[in-house]
Amino acid sequence: MKALVVLAHQKSEGSFCHALAGLAKETLTAAGWEVTLRDLYAEKFDPILTQEELELPIEKVSGQIRADIQEVLDADLYVIVHPNWWGMPPAILKGWIDRVVRQGFCYAFTAEGPVRKLEGRKGIVFTTGNTPQEIEVSVNGDPLENLWKNIIFKTVGVDDFTRINFASVIMSTAEERAEWLKQAKDLLLEKAAD
Repeated sequence: MKALVVLAHQKSEGSFCHALAGLAKETLTAAGWEVTLRDLYAEKFDPILTQEELELPIEKVSGQIRADIQEVLDADLYVIVHPNWWGMPPAILKGWIDRVVRQGFCYAFTAEGPVRKLEGRKGIVFTTGNTPQEIEVSVNGDPLENLWKNIIFKTVGVDDFTRINFASVIMSTAEERAEWLKQAKDLLLEKAAD
């Protein structure tokens, strides 16, 4: 079984997002999974989808982007880790989605409706934020839940989806963060065992 962990946090190390991504790699590897960890900022991933790239026929997509798409196609489990920036993922992650979770590879549109090419896979999204979760839901409508669950993963066919938002990170204690990591590990083990 293969897992793809995608981290989008600008800090080089020491952030709670980095702790979550490291935990995902460690936990899934120990459970016998083959894990690929992509740290988009460390890799200096180029998030810009050019018009020329957008117009390429799928058979002409090549190089690193084609390799990135293949990682998505090969994975059985996706673990996405990022902070909540204005109810959205960081631009680098949005650019990765635009360039890698591509029409023609991960989904298609037909006259009969969308074709979901990643069915049967699982998705986990860990987000961090400083807005308390109850406010994120009651005031903001939890836009990241809708984005990941209904817009991205539902479109490509990943119906087995769970997101956990850890907040407020800025006001959390070491004990709270340790409990959050335990919660994340429990979810990872649950998905790995299914």
